[in-house]
Amino acid sequence: MYEMTVTLPDLPVWRKLLVRGDMNLGLLHAVLQVAMGWTNSHLHQFFIGTEIYTAFMPDLDPDFGESMLDEEEALLMDVVKSANTTFVYLYDFGDSWEHEIKVDKIHKSDTAPLAVAECLDGAGACPPEDCGGIGGYVDLLEIIKDPTHEEHEAMMEWLGGEFDPEAFGIKKVNNYLKKLKFPRVTELQLAKLLMARDGYHA
Repeated sequence: MYEMTVTLPDLPVWRKLLVRGDMNLGLLHAVLQVAMGWTNSHLHQFFIGTEIYTAFMPDLDPDFGESMLDEEEALLMDVVKSANTTFVYLYDFGDSWEHEIKVDKIHKSDTAPLAVAECLDGAGACPPEDCGGIGGYVDLLEIIKDPTHEEHEAMMEWLGGEFDPEAFGIKKVNNYLKKLKFPRVTELQLAKLLMARDGYHA
């Protein structure tokens, strides 16, 4: 089991997670989407050492396999072999949400864990999708704090009427982390899980 801290640098948004070391990076991507609060609406990559791992898309990138590796074929314990290692998870190439992931501890055990992952602690709400990255998010927070701002009403409507930047519910996060299946989760399964988490029902 890998104990790791995931942070959005320059923002008070972080999660401390305990995850299976024998999961592939595709499943770790799903864990991060659930734990952070994203909706899996954009592309992503892992930067570990000198390698780049992402979802297998040979039709979109003819150089796949040379410049990037298949995340489904990479186990966490094979690509991150020691504690105090830091790597990057990039989500949404436009807004460029760079998550810094630091492996705090590696717990040795011969017993398979009951869950794929568990959130141990955390703080801060996930920024809204498509808000313009860190700069856009900071501007958004300033606008919604000021009822007299000319964009306040429009922004609150875009946010669905409310947004608490400090909101974080560890119980809810763990409830949905428990629904992830080992050894992998499909795009459709993840989409349904995230929609249920966010109150949408197909």
